[in-house]
Amino acid sequence: MTTPTALDPGTAATRATDAILRDTLHGPHRGVVVDSPPGAGKSTLVVRAALELADAGHPLMVIAQTNAQVDDLVLRLAEKNAELPVGRLHSSDTDPYDKALDPLSNVRKSAKAADLAGLPVVVSTAAKWAHVKTDEPWRHAIVDEAYQMRSDALLAVAGLFERALFVGDPGQLDPFAIVGSEQWAGLSYDPSASAVSTLLAHNPELPQHRLPVSWRLPASAAPLVSDAFYPFTPFRSGTDDGDRRLAFGVASDGSGPDRVIDEAARSGWGLLELPAGCTPRTDPEAVRAVATVVRRLLDRGGLATAERSPAPTPLGADRIAVGTAHRDQAAAVRAALAELGVTGVTVDTANRLQGREYDVTVVLHPLSGRPDATAFHLETGRLCVLASRHRHACIVVCRAGVGELLDDYPSTEPVQLGTVVKFPDGWEANHAVLAHLAEHRVPWTP
Repeated sequence: MTTPTALDPGTAATRATDAILRDTLHGPHRGVVVDSPPGAGKSTLVVRAALELADAGHPLMVIAQTNAQVDDLVLRLAEKNAELPVGRLHSSDTDPYDKALDPLSNVRKSAKAADLAGLPVVVSTAAKWAHVKTDEPWRHAIVDEAYQMRSDALLAVAGLFERALFVGDPGQLDPFAIVGSEQWAGLSYDPSASAVSTLLAHNPELPQHRLPVSWRLPASAAPLVSDAFYPFTPFRSGTDDGDRRLAFGVASDGSGPDRVIDEAARSGWGLLELPAGCTPRTDPEAVRAVATVVRRLLDRGGLATAERSPAPTPLGADRIAVGTAHRDQAAAVRAALAELGVTGVTVDTANRLQGREYDVTVVLHPLSGRPDATAFHLETGRLCVLASRHRHACIVVCRAGVGELLDDYPSTEPVQLGTVVKFPDGWEANHAVLAHLAEHRVPWTP
């Protein structure tokens, strides 16, 4: 028996997209769900589906979760088809949308849905759509980042459309709620659950697709992220070993930060391990270590070579990001970078880094220096976001002892009857990532 030749990434991605669009435009079901790994082209799929639905004469509403996502989709639609009339439904705030939309002649902007009636495509946030009333529902809707949408938000807009395409990343952070949700746990109508989980609980017959290729993650990262966070929906990188290279014009000075940079450039991963210890959340040594790594990345004149262009591209501050678990940690890193004269580097929490892409990321591990492992710090999606923003390399800064901490603090979250157990859980995912990082460990005492 011969093993069939595996499809190349481009062909696999094209076939998956064609099947999704076929079900969306011509399938008998009222909904289609698409699971997408990091960097698999969710926005590209949303834009293509919107254009094909518009070309077919189907009025379409597009629902995103943030204003930044809405503006990005409108810009992408205008870039693909400058003749297509697009509505940007916005709030009544003083600065409700990106001013980059103003020069676009095909984009009509209004705070009132009635002003945009009759346009082929109207785009807005779920929060804004919840206040829209209509006598005639849209024939189609596209829900972007559907796993980050709470089910109560979906219920608020469900009467506005007849059929919908739901696109999202199941490995990212769960929807955010400012109130406790224990009283709804296990109920099929839990308002704090994701829109997709509630949708599928009530409509298990809906077709589910997945995008099989990540075009962001390099070949060094996709296997780890896929195995650790997407065991039931595996994916692969769109590139092979050697397609992307990271080199530096200035030689290493032999310090811990330079050695971990060289390790990350060689293998795609680096762990700068500080001595074990319980520290404040804004651990001064760890924060300085993160800032020093960023400073050295810039000082050493990095050059990134990728499949997009054969010519090396300078590794500028705009292509580097720092990820943290907490806002005060991000603020501390910004202050440390400012002291070192570094500007232009993105420093933010995992929540705010979702959906973004950089050449190199430097991550302050959520469990570094902690005395315990809480549900917040063990959340699978948080670590998944931090480990999946890069195109070339990810450098993790962490104090030693996290493995022992995980063993001392197994998950103690109460089990609720009727709830779907999230797998893999944060404990298992953390162990998987730590085991991989151990192969790229650079111990350093500042």
